[in-house]
Amino acid sequence: MAETMQFDLVSPERQLASLAADSVEIPGAEGDLTAMADHAPFLTTLRPGLVRVHAGSATTEYVVTGGFAEVSAAGTTILAEVAVPKAEFKADMLADLMAEAETAAANAAEENKAATALRVNDLKTLGGQLGL
Repeated sequence: MAETMQFDLVSPERQLASLAADSVEIPGAEGDLTAMADHAPFLTTLRPGLVRVHAGSATTEYVVTGGFAEVSAAGTTILAEVAVPKAEFKADMLADLMAEAETAAANAAEENKAATALRVNDLKTLGGQLGL
């Protein structure tokens, strides 16, 4: 029997998940990663993407737009800027996020232009993953 860990996903609006999970796929700022029970502890920022939670034979997906993930041997906690179940994420939500990111990119100071352009690109990639 596979070991499980505690998984919690929280956004400012609500707690979206609290369950025993086999693994969690996370869109980390430096690249995708998978957290499992007994994982070495670390903290990472998130980029826009999909969080996939595997619990037994079920997989649940959530769209996140950023935030933080804390991984430890006992569990994984994601504190997301915005998080919604994948089924609830619609094209108009993506359009609003893209408009905000493009405005931020256009108005960014020179030293922040690369980061804001990367966020626009990550949101475009997310839209492609979701077929939006």
